[in-house]
Amino acid sequence: MKKTFLIAFLFVVFNQITFAQKEKPTVITLVNDEKAPIINKHIYGHFAEHLGRSIYGGFFVGDTSKIPNTKGVRNDVVAALKDLKIPNLRWPGGCFADTYHWKDGIGPKENRPTIVNQWWGGVTEDNSFGTHDFLNMCELLQTEPYISGNVGSGTVQELSDWVQYTNFDGKSPMSDLRKQNGRTEPWKVKFWGIGNEAWGCGGNMKPEYYAGEYRKYTTFMPEGLIRIASGASSDDYKWTETLLKDIPLKMLGGVAIHHYAVIDWNKKGADVDFTEDHYFKTMKEALKMEELVTKHSAIMDKYDADKKIDLVVDEWGGWYDVEKGSNPGFLYQQNTMRDAVLAGATLNIFNNHADRVRMANLAQCVNVLQAVILTDKAKMILTPTYHVMKMYTIHHDAKLIPVNFSSPLYNFKEESLPAVSVSASKDKNGLVHISVVNVDSKNKNKIEIDLSGMGIKSVSATILTSPKLQDHNNFDSPNKIVPGAFKGFENRKGKLEITIPPFSVITLEAK
Repeated sequence: MKKTFLIAFLFVVFNQITFAQKEKPTVITLVNDEKAPIINKHIYGHFAEHLGRSIYGGFFVGDTSKIPNTKGVRNDVVAALKDLKIPNLRWPGGCFADTYHWKDGIGPKENRPTIVNQWWGGVTEDNSFGTHDFLNMCELLQTEPYISGNVGSGTVQELSDWVQYTNFDGKSPMSDLRKQNGRTEPWKVKFWGIGNEAWGCGGNMKPEYYAGEYRKYTTFMPEGLIRIASGASSDDYKWTETLLKDIPLKMLGGVAIHHYAVIDWNKKGADVDFTEDHYFKTMKEALKMEELVTKHSAIMDKYDADKKIDLVVDEWGGWYDVEKGSNPGFLYQQNTMRDAVLAGATLNIFNNHADRVRMANLAQCVNVLQAVILTDKAKMILTPTYHVMKMYTIHHDAKLIPVNFSSPLYNFKEESLPAVSVSASKDKNGLVHISVVNVDSKNKNKIEIDLSGMGIKSVSATILTSPKLQDHNNFDSPNKIVPGAFKGFENRKGKLEITIPPFSVITLEAK
Protein backbone atom coordinates (compact mmCIF):
# COMPACT_ATOMS: atom_id res chain seq x y z
CA MET A 1 0.00 0.00 0.00
CA LYS A 2 2.79 2.37 0.99
CA LYS A 3 4.65 1.47 -2.19
CA THR A 4 1.59 2.20 -4.29
CA PHE A 5 1.08 5.54 -2.54
CA LEU A 6 4.74 6.46 -3.08
CA ILE A 7 4.54 5.67 -6.79
CA ALA A 8 1.38 7.76 -7.11
CA PHE A 9 2.99 10.62 -5.19
CA LEU A 10 6.12 10.56 -7.38
CA PHE A 11 3.95 10.48 -10.50
CA VAL A 12 2.08 13.60 -9.41
CA VAL A 13 5.31 15.39 -8.46
CA PHE A 14 6.92 14.45 -11.76
CA ASN A 15 3.94 15.77 -13.71
CA GLN A 16 3.95 18.99 -11.73
CA ILE A 17 7.63 19.48 -12.43
CA THR A 18 7.08 18.73 -16.13
CA PHE A 19 4.16 21.15 -16.22
CA ALA A 20 6.25 23.84 -14.54
CA GLN A 21 9.06 23.26 -16.99
CA LYS A 22 6.66 23.61 -19.90
CA GLU A 23 5.24 26.80 -18.49
CA LYS A 24 8.65 28.36 -17.97
CA PRO A 25 9.38 30.46 -21.08
CA THR A 26 12.43 30.01 -23.26
CA VAL A 27 14.52 33.17 -23.04
CA ILE A 28 15.92 34.47 -26.32
CA THR A 29 18.62 37.12 -26.23
CA LEU A 30 19.37 39.34 -29.20
CA VAL A 31 23.09 40.02 -29.54
CA ASN A 32 24.22 43.47 -30.62
CA ASP A 33 27.13 42.62 -32.91
CA GLU A 34 28.45 45.35 -35.17
CA LYS A 35 30.42 42.76 -37.15
CA ALA A 36 27.34 40.66 -37.94
CA PRO A 37 26.87 40.05 -41.69
CA ILE A 38 24.16 41.29 -44.01
CA ILE A 39 21.53 38.66 -44.88
CA ASN A 40 21.92 38.51 -48.64
CA LYS A 41 18.55 38.74 -50.36
CA HIS A 42 19.71 36.03 -52.78
CA ILE A 43 19.15 33.48 -50.00
CA TYR A 44 15.50 33.83 -51.01
CA GLY A 45 15.98 32.65 -54.59
CA HIS A 46 13.81 30.26 -56.61
CA PHE A 47 14.17 27.51 -59.17
CA ALA A 48 12.37 26.84 -62.47
CA GLU A 49 13.33 23.59 -64.16
CA HIS A 50 11.89 22.10 -67.32
CA LEU A 51 10.05 19.52 -65.27
CA GLY A 52 6.37 18.56 -65.33
CA ARG A 53 4.19 21.69 -65.43
CA SER A 54 6.82 24.08 -64.12
CA ILE A 55 7.56 25.89 -67.38
CA TYR A 56 4.78 24.83 -69.76
CA GLY A 57 1.44 25.52 -68.11
CA GLY A 58 3.12 27.03 -65.08
CA PHE A 59 5.16 30.04 -66.15
CA PHE A 60 4.51 29.82 -69.86
CA VAL A 61 1.23 29.36 -71.74
CA GLY A 62 2.15 30.87 -75.12
CA ASP A 63 1.06 34.18 -76.56
CA THR A 64 -2.08 32.68 -78.15
CA SER A 65 -3.46 31.48 -74.81
CA LYS A 66 -6.70 32.93 -73.42
CA ILE A 67 -4.96 33.09 -70.04
CA PRO A 68 -3.74 36.71 -69.66
CA ASN A 69 -0.06 36.78 -70.54
CA THR A 70 2.84 38.92 -71.66
CA LYS A 71 4.64 37.29 -74.58
CA GLY A 72 3.38 33.93 -73.38
CA VAL A 73 4.28 34.33 -69.69
CA ARG A 74 1.33 34.25 -67.28
CA ASN A 75 0.54 37.67 -65.84
CA ASP A 76 -0.84 36.23 -62.59
CA VAL A 77 2.35 34.29 -61.91
CA VAL A 78 4.49 37.35 -62.68
CA ALA A 79 2.40 39.52 -60.33
CA ALA A 80 2.59 36.97 -57.50
CA LEU A 81 6.35 36.54 -57.79
CA LYS A 82 6.97 40.28 -58.01
CA ASP A 83 4.97 40.63 -54.80
CA LEU A 84 7.29 38.01 -53.31
CA LYS A 85 10.32 40.10 -54.38
CA ILE A 86 12.16 37.05 -55.67
CA PRO A 87 15.84 38.07 -56.02
CA ASN A 88 16.94 35.40 -58.50
CA LEU A 89 15.54 32.54 -60.58
CA ARG A 90 17.54 29.44 -61.54
CA TRP A 91 16.97 27.84 -64.98
CA PRO A 92 16.80 25.51 -67.01
CA GLY A 93 17.62 22.81 -64.41
CA GLY A 94 18.34 20.63 -62.44
CA CYS A 95 19.05 17.44 -64.27
CA PHE A 96 17.49 18.95 -67.38
CA ALA A 97 20.31 21.51 -67.59
CA ASP A 98 22.89 18.91 -68.60
CA THR A 99 20.80 17.74 -71.56
CA TYR A 100 19.83 21.26 -72.70
CA HIS A 101 21.45 22.83 -75.75
CA TRP A 102 20.61 26.50 -75.71
CA LYS A 103 20.83 27.14 -79.46
CA ASP A 104 17.81 24.85 -79.89
CA GLY A 105 15.75 27.43 -77.97
CA ILE A 106 16.46 30.60 -79.97
CA GLY A 107 15.21 31.97 -83.28
CA PRO A 108 11.72 31.60 -84.80
CA LYS A 109 9.72 29.19 -82.65
CA GLU A 110 8.41 27.27 -85.66
CA ASN A 111 12.00 26.40 -86.65
CA ARG A 112 13.12 25.13 -83.26
CA PRO A 113 13.81 21.40 -82.92
CA THR A 114 12.02 19.33 -80.29
CA ILE A 115 13.69 17.67 -77.31
CA VAL A 116 12.74 14.60 -75.28
CA ASN A 117 12.91 15.31 -71.56
CA GLN A 118 14.56 12.04 -70.56
CA TRP A 119 14.70 12.93 -66.88
CA TRP A 120 11.13 13.96 -66.21
CA GLY A 121 8.40 11.86 -67.78
CA GLY A 122 9.94 11.28 -71.21
CA VAL A 123 7.76 14.03 -72.68
CA THR A 124 8.57 15.84 -75.91
CA GLU A 125 9.12 19.60 -75.59
CA ASP A 126 9.08 22.00 -78.52
CA ASN A 127 11.69 24.45 -77.17
CA SER A 128 9.16 27.30 -77.43
CA PHE A 129 10.48 28.57 -74.09
CA GLY A 130 14.15 29.39 -74.50
CA THR A 131 16.84 31.92 -73.62
CA HIS A 132 14.98 35.04 -74.78
CA ASP A 133 11.76 33.90 -73.11
CA PHE A 134 13.48 33.21 -69.80
CA LEU A 135 15.63 36.32 -69.67
CA ASN A 136 12.82 38.61 -70.79
CA MET A 137 10.63 37.00 -68.11
CA CYS A 138 13.31 37.78 -65.52
CA GLU A 139 13.10 41.41 -66.59
CA LEU A 140 9.32 41.29 -66.07
CA LEU A 141 9.92 39.78 -62.63
CA GLN A 142 12.66 42.32 -61.87
CA THR A 143 14.86 39.44 -60.76
CA GLU A 144 18.40 38.24 -61.50
CA PRO A 145 18.67 35.21 -63.82
CA TYR A 146 20.81 32.30 -62.65
CA ILE A 147 21.65 30.04 -65.60
CA SER A 148 22.81 26.45 -65.16
CA GLY A 149 25.24 25.60 -67.96
CA ASN A 150 25.44 22.23 -69.67
CA VAL A 151 28.64 20.46 -68.63
CA GLY A 152 27.35 16.88 -68.69
CA SER A 153 26.55 16.64 -72.42
CA GLY A 154 27.69 20.04 -73.66
CA THR A 155 31.01 21.58 -74.63
CA VAL A 156 33.22 24.41 -73.43
CA GLN A 157 32.52 26.27 -76.69
CA GLU A 158 28.76 25.91 -76.21
CA LEU A 159 28.81 27.48 -72.75
CA SER A 160 31.28 30.17 -73.82
CA ASP A 161 29.01 31.07 -76.73
CA TRP A 162 25.98 31.24 -74.42
CA VAL A 163 27.76 33.72 -72.15
CA GLN A 164 28.72 35.83 -75.16
CA TYR A 165 25.17 35.64 -76.58
CA THR A 166 23.59 36.90 -73.35
CA ASN A 167 26.25 39.35 -72.16
CA PHE A 168 28.45 40.82 -74.87
CA ASP A 169 27.47 44.31 -76.05
CA GLY A 170 30.10 44.69 -78.79
CA LYS A 171 30.31 43.07 -82.20
CA SER A 172 30.81 39.30 -82.21
CA PRO A 173 29.26 36.25 -83.85
CA MET A 174 27.04 35.56 -80.84
CA SER A 175 25.98 39.17 -80.16
CA ASP A 176 25.17 39.53 -83.88
CA LEU A 177 23.05 36.37 -83.64
CA ARG A 178 21.26 37.79 -80.60
CA LYS A 179 20.44 40.95 -82.50
CA GLN A 180 19.16 38.93 -85.47
CA ASN A 181 16.79 37.26 -83.00
CA GLY A 182 15.36 40.57 -81.86
CA ARG A 183 17.41 41.59 -78.82
CA THR A 184 19.79 44.52 -79.23
CA GLU A 185 20.95 45.08 -75.68
CA PRO A 186 22.61 42.23 -73.73
CA TRP A 187 20.94 40.94 -70.58
CA LYS A 188 24.16 40.90 -68.55
CA VAL A 189 23.59 37.58 -66.77
CA LYS A 190 25.73 37.53 -63.63
CA PHE A 191 25.11 34.11 -62.06
CA TRP A 192 26.30 30.99 -63.91
CA GLY A 193 26.21 27.41 -62.65
CA ILE A 194 28.93 25.24 -64.12
CA GLY A 195 26.87 22.08 -64.50
CA ASN A 196 24.43 20.56 -62.02
CA GLU A 197 24.80 17.57 -59.71
CA ALA A 198 27.96 16.47 -61.50
CA TRP A 199 28.16 13.59 -59.00
CA GLY A 200 24.85 12.22 -60.36
CA CYS A 201 22.62 13.14 -63.30
CA GLY A 202 25.19 15.73 -64.43
CA GLY A 203 27.68 13.05 -65.45
CA ASN A 204 28.33 10.70 -62.49
CA MET A 205 31.72 12.32 -62.10
CA LYS A 206 34.21 11.90 -59.30
CA PRO A 207 35.07 15.15 -57.49
CA GLU A 208 38.63 15.21 -58.81
CA TYR A 209 37.39 14.86 -62.39
CA TYR A 210 34.72 17.52 -61.99
CA ALA A 211 37.24 19.93 -60.48
CA GLY A 212 39.26 19.60 -63.68
CA GLU A 213 36.18 20.13 -65.83
CA TYR A 214 35.23 23.19 -63.80
CA ARG A 215 38.69 24.69 -64.28
CA LYS A 216 38.51 24.05 -68.02
CA TYR A 217 35.02 25.51 -68.50
CA THR A 218 35.59 28.62 -66.40
CA THR A 219 38.88 29.35 -68.17
CA PHE A 220 36.85 30.31 -71.24
CA MET A 221 34.36 32.49 -69.37
CA PRO A 222 35.07 36.22 -68.89
CA GLU A 223 35.98 37.69 -65.52
CA GLY A 224 33.32 39.47 -63.51
CA LEU A 225 30.79 36.65 -63.52
CA ILE A 226 29.77 34.75 -60.39
CA ARG A 227 30.68 31.19 -61.38
CA ILE A 228 29.13 28.56 -59.15
CA ALA A 229 30.55 25.05 -58.90
CA SER A 230 28.25 22.03 -58.88
CA GLY A 231 28.45 21.08 -55.24
CA ALA A 232 27.86 18.20 -52.89
CA SER A 233 24.82 16.10 -52.24
CA SER A 234 23.94 16.69 -48.58
CA ASP A 235 26.79 15.41 -46.39
CA ASP A 236 29.35 14.54 -49.08
CA TYR A 237 32.05 16.61 -47.40
CA LYS A 238 34.78 15.03 -49.52
CA TRP A 239 33.25 16.68 -52.59
CA THR A 240 33.49 20.14 -51.07
CA GLU A 241 37.01 19.51 -49.75
CA THR A 242 38.19 18.35 -53.17
CA LEU A 243 36.77 21.38 -54.99
CA LEU A 244 38.30 23.86 -52.55
CA LYS A 245 41.62 22.04 -52.70
CA ASP A 246 41.85 21.53 -56.47
CA ILE A 247 40.28 24.71 -57.87
CA PRO A 248 42.10 28.07 -57.53
CA LEU A 249 40.02 30.32 -55.29
CA LYS A 250 40.05 33.12 -57.86
CA MET A 251 38.05 30.84 -60.19
CA LEU A 252 35.31 30.18 -57.63
CA GLY A 253 32.39 32.51 -57.02
CA GLY A 254 30.36 29.96 -55.13
CA VAL A 255 30.15 26.29 -54.21
CA ALA A 256 26.74 24.66 -54.19
CA ILE A 257 25.13 22.00 -52.04
CA HIS A 258 21.77 20.25 -52.47
CA HIS A 259 19.67 18.85 -49.67
CA TYR A 260 16.07 17.69 -49.68
CA ALA A 261 14.03 16.74 -46.62
CA VAL A 262 13.42 13.15 -47.72
CA ILE A 263 13.05 10.32 -45.22
CA ASP A 264 13.32 7.46 -47.75
CA TRP A 265 14.09 7.94 -51.44
CA ASN A 266 12.23 4.72 -52.28
CA LYS A 267 9.12 5.63 -50.29
CA LYS A 268 8.93 9.35 -49.72
CA GLY A 269 5.50 9.40 -48.09
CA ALA A 270 2.25 11.23 -48.78
CA ASP A 271 2.07 14.91 -49.62
CA VAL A 272 -1.14 15.47 -47.61
CA ASP A 273 -2.29 12.35 -45.75
CA PHE A 274 0.89 11.99 -43.70
CA THR A 275 1.25 10.87 -40.09
CA GLU A 276 3.01 12.59 -37.22
CA ASP A 277 5.75 9.99 -37.54
CA HIS A 278 6.33 11.10 -41.14
CA TYR A 279 6.18 14.76 -40.12
CA PHE A 280 8.77 14.27 -37.37
CA LYS A 281 11.15 12.42 -39.70
CA THR A 282 10.72 15.03 -42.41
CA MET A 283 11.54 17.84 -39.99
CA LYS A 284 14.53 15.87 -38.72
CA GLU A 285 15.89 15.82 -42.28
CA ALA A 286 15.03 19.49 -42.81
CA LEU A 287 16.77 20.62 -39.61
CA LYS A 288 19.83 18.65 -40.68
CA MET A 289 20.52 21.72 -42.82
CA GLU A 290 22.09 23.33 -39.74
CA GLU A 291 24.71 20.58 -39.53
CA LEU A 292 25.31 20.56 -43.29
CA VAL A 293 25.84 24.29 -43.56
CA THR A 294 28.09 24.32 -40.49
CA LYS A 295 30.33 21.49 -41.69
CA HIS A 296 30.56 22.57 -45.34
CA SER A 297 31.34 26.10 -44.15
CA ALA A 298 34.10 24.80 -41.88
CA ILE A 299 35.74 23.07 -44.86
CA MET A 300 35.48 26.25 -46.91
CA ASP A 301 36.99 28.24 -44.04
CA LYS A 302 40.15 26.12 -44.21
CA TYR A 303 40.84 27.33 -47.73
CA ASP A 304 38.97 30.63 -47.78
CA ALA A 305 39.41 32.22 -44.37
CA ASP A 306 38.18 35.59 -45.65
CA LYS A 307 34.86 34.03 -46.72
CA LYS A 308 35.02 35.42 -50.23
CA ILE A 309 33.38 32.35 -51.77
CA ASP A 310 29.63 31.89 -51.36
CA LEU A 311 28.00 28.73 -50.11
CA VAL A 312 25.03 28.32 -52.46
CA VAL A 313 22.21 25.98 -51.42
CA ASP A 314 20.64 26.04 -54.85
CA GLU A 315 18.24 23.13 -54.28
CA TRP A 316 16.38 22.64 -51.02
CA GLY A 317 12.89 21.77 -49.84
CA GLY A 318 10.48 18.95 -49.06
CA TRP A 319 10.11 16.06 -51.50
CA TYR A 320 7.20 13.63 -51.14
CA ASP A 321 5.31 11.16 -53.27
CA VAL A 322 3.36 12.90 -56.02
CA GLU A 323 -0.29 13.85 -55.60
CA LYS A 324 -2.52 10.83 -56.18
CA GLY A 325 -3.47 10.47 -59.82
CA SER A 326 -0.76 12.79 -61.15
CA ASN A 327 2.11 11.86 -63.46
CA PRO A 328 4.92 10.42 -61.28
CA GLY A 329 7.52 12.04 -63.54
CA PHE A 330 6.07 15.53 -63.00
CA LEU A 331 6.76 15.76 -59.23
CA TYR A 332 3.52 17.62 -58.50
CA GLN A 333 2.72 17.64 -54.79
CA GLN A 334 0.44 19.62 -52.51
CA ASN A 335 1.80 22.09 -49.99
CA THR A 336 0.65 21.91 -46.37
CA MET A 337 1.43 23.54 -43.04
CA ARG A 338 4.28 21.06 -42.78
CA ASP A 339 5.91 22.86 -45.72
CA ALA A 340 5.36 26.24 -44.09
CA VAL A 341 7.18 25.07 -40.96
CA LEU A 342 9.94 23.47 -43.04
CA ALA A 343 10.44 26.66 -45.04
CA GLY A 344 10.52 28.95 -42.00
CA ALA A 345 12.97 26.78 -40.08
CA THR A 346 15.27 26.38 -43.10
CA LEU A 347 15.30 30.11 -43.87
CA ASN A 348 16.17 30.81 -40.23
CA ILE A 349 19.18 28.53 -40.62
CA PHE A 350 20.30 30.36 -43.76
CA ASN A 351 19.83 33.75 -42.09
CA ASN A 352 21.90 32.71 -39.08
CA HIS A 353 24.71 31.53 -41.39
CA ALA A 354 24.65 34.65 -43.57
CA ASP A 355 28.43 35.02 -43.21
CA ARG A 356 28.81 32.14 -45.67
CA VAL A 357 25.38 31.27 -47.13
CA ARG A 358 24.69 34.06 -49.59
CA MET A 359 22.45 32.37 -52.12
CA ALA A 360 19.83 29.61 -52.08
CA ASN A 361 17.04 28.34 -54.30
CA LEU A 362 13.84 26.74 -53.10
CA ALA A 363 12.92 23.75 -55.26
CA GLN A 364 10.77 24.61 -57.06
CA CYS A 365 8.78 27.70 -57.97
CA VAL A 366 5.62 26.54 -59.79
CA ASN A 367 3.83 23.15 -59.79
CA VAL A 368 6.90 21.11 -58.78
CA LEU A 369 7.97 19.86 -55.32
CA GLN A 370 7.71 22.54 -52.61
CA ALA A 371 6.18 25.10 -54.95
CA VAL A 372 5.10 28.57 -53.93
CA ILE A 373 2.52 28.64 -56.74
CA LEU A 374 0.19 25.96 -58.11
CA THR A 375 -1.78 26.34 -61.33
CA ASP A 376 -4.65 24.49 -62.98
CA LYS A 377 -5.33 25.89 -66.42
CA ALA A 378 -6.49 29.50 -65.75
CA LYS A 379 -6.60 29.04 -61.98
CA MET A 380 -3.69 29.90 -59.67
CA ILE A 381 -3.21 29.54 -55.92
CA LEU A 382 -0.55 30.59 -53.45
CA THR A 383 0.74 27.91 -51.10
CA PRO A 384 1.64 28.12 -47.38
CA THR A 385 5.29 28.17 -48.46
CA TYR A 386 4.58 31.26 -50.59
CA HIS A 387 3.18 33.04 -47.55
CA VAL A 388 6.22 32.19 -45.44
CA MET A 389 8.58 33.44 -48.14
CA LYS A 390 6.60 36.66 -48.30
CA MET A 391 6.59 37.06 -44.52
CA TYR A 392 10.39 36.68 -44.58
CA THR A 393 11.01 39.45 -47.16
CA ILE A 394 11.64 41.60 -44.08
CA HIS A 395 15.10 39.99 -43.85
CA HIS A 396 16.20 40.81 -47.42
CA ASP A 397 19.55 42.65 -47.25
CA ALA A 398 19.04 43.41 -43.55
CA LYS A 399 21.80 43.17 -40.94
CA LEU A 400 21.72 39.91 -39.01
CA ILE A 401 21.08 40.12 -35.27
CA PRO A 402 22.56 36.95 -33.73
CA VAL A 403 20.32 35.19 -31.20
CA ASN A 404 21.23 33.15 -28.13
CA PHE A 405 18.83 30.63 -26.59
CA SER A 406 18.39 27.01 -25.70
CA SER A 407 15.42 25.57 -27.52
CA PRO A 408 12.76 23.49 -25.79
CA LEU A 409 12.38 20.01 -27.28
CA TYR A 410 9.81 18.51 -29.59
CA ASN A 411 9.61 14.93 -28.32
CA PHE A 412 8.25 12.07 -30.37
CA LYS A 413 8.56 8.46 -29.26
CA GLU A 414 12.20 8.12 -28.17
CA GLU A 415 13.59 11.00 -30.22
CA SER A 416 13.57 14.77 -29.93
CA LEU A 417 14.21 17.84 -32.06
CA PRO A 418 14.64 21.53 -31.25
CA ALA A 419 11.08 22.85 -31.11
CA VAL A 420 11.81 26.54 -31.66
CA SER A 421 13.68 28.13 -34.56
CA VAL A 422 14.55 31.85 -34.55
CA SER A 423 16.38 34.44 -36.63
CA ALA A 424 16.45 38.23 -36.39
CA SER A 425 17.66 41.23 -38.35
CA LYS A 426 17.68 45.02 -38.46
CA ASP A 427 16.84 46.77 -41.71
CA LYS A 428 18.20 50.02 -43.12
CA ASN A 429 15.31 51.94 -41.53
CA GLY A 430 16.21 50.67 -38.06
CA LEU A 431 13.28 48.26 -37.78
CA VAL A 432 14.01 45.03 -35.89
CA HIS A 433 12.42 41.90 -37.34
CA ILE A 434 12.25 38.51 -35.67
CA SER A 435 11.01 35.29 -37.24
CA VAL A 436 9.96 32.44 -34.97
CA VAL A 437 8.90 28.91 -35.89
CA ASN A 438 7.36 26.31 -33.60
CA VAL A 439 8.22 22.91 -35.05
CA ASP A 440 6.29 21.01 -32.37
CA SER A 441 3.19 19.41 -33.89
CA LYS A 442 1.19 19.26 -30.64
CA ASN A 443 2.42 21.72 -28.02
CA LYS A 444 2.50 25.47 -27.87
CA ASN A 445 5.71 27.05 -26.65
CA LYS A 446 6.31 30.14 -24.55
CA ILE A 447 9.29 32.34 -25.30
CA GLU A 448 10.60 35.59 -23.91
CA ILE A 449 12.61 37.92 -26.13
CA ASP A 450 14.74 40.49 -24.38
CA LEU A 451 14.42 43.75 -26.31
CA SER A 452 15.58 45.99 -23.47
CA GLY A 453 18.18 48.54 -24.44
CA MET A 454 17.02 48.59 -28.07
CA GLY A 455 14.66 51.53 -27.70
CA ILE A 456 11.63 49.49 -28.75
CA LYS A 457 8.31 51.30 -28.32
CA SER A 458 5.87 49.15 -30.26
CA VAL A 459 5.62 45.63 -31.66
CA SER A 460 3.35 44.11 -34.31
CA ALA A 461 3.23 40.52 -35.48
CA THR A 462 1.96 38.25 -38.27
CA ILE A 463 1.23 34.53 -38.00
CA LEU A 464 0.71 31.66 -40.41
CA THR A 465 -1.08 28.76 -38.78
CA SER A 466 -4.02 26.38 -39.25
CA PRO A 467 -5.94 23.80 -37.18
CA LYS A 468 -4.28 20.76 -38.82
CA LEU A 469 -0.77 20.03 -40.06
CA GLN A 470 -2.26 18.54 -43.21
CA ASP A 471 -4.24 21.69 -44.06
CA HIS A 472 -3.50 23.23 -47.44
CA ASN A 473 -4.87 25.60 -50.04
CA ASN A 474 -6.56 24.10 -53.08
CA PHE A 475 -8.42 25.42 -56.09
CA ASP A 476 -11.76 25.19 -54.29
CA SER A 477 -10.43 26.84 -51.10
CA PRO A 478 -7.48 28.98 -52.22
CA ASN A 479 -7.40 31.08 -49.04
CA LYS A 480 -7.78 28.45 -46.36
CA ILE A 481 -4.28 29.28 -45.09
CA VAL A 482 -3.26 32.94 -45.22
CA PRO A 483 -1.22 35.13 -42.85
CA GLY A 484 -3.10 37.05 -40.19
CA ALA A 485 -2.43 39.48 -37.37
CA PHE A 486 -1.01 37.86 -34.24
CA LYS A 487 -1.92 39.13 -30.79
CA GLY A 488 -0.53 36.35 -28.60
CA PHE A 489 2.24 38.43 -27.03
CA GLU A 490 2.81 41.05 -24.35
CA ASN A 491 5.52 43.69 -24.21
CA ARG A 492 6.56 44.07 -20.56
CA LYS A 493 9.16 46.83 -20.35
CA GLY A 494 11.27 45.49 -23.18
CA LYS A 495 10.58 41.82 -22.42
CA LEU A 496 8.44 40.36 -25.18
CA GLU A 497 6.44 37.36 -23.95
CA ILE A 498 5.03 35.19 -26.74
CA THR A 499 2.97 32.02 -26.79
CA ILE A 500 3.51 30.24 -30.10
CA PRO A 501 0.84 27.78 -31.27
CA PRO A 502 1.94 24.36 -32.55
CA PHE A 503 3.34 24.16 -36.11
CA SER A 504 3.16 27.88 -36.78
CA VAL A 505 5.35 30.61 -38.22
CA ILE A 506 5.44 34.12 -36.75
CA THR A 507 7.23 37.30 -37.79
CA LEU A 508 7.51 40.31 -35.49
CA GLU A 509 8.34 43.92 -36.25
CA ALA A 510 9.68 46.08 -33.43
CA LYS A 511 10.19 49.82 -33.70
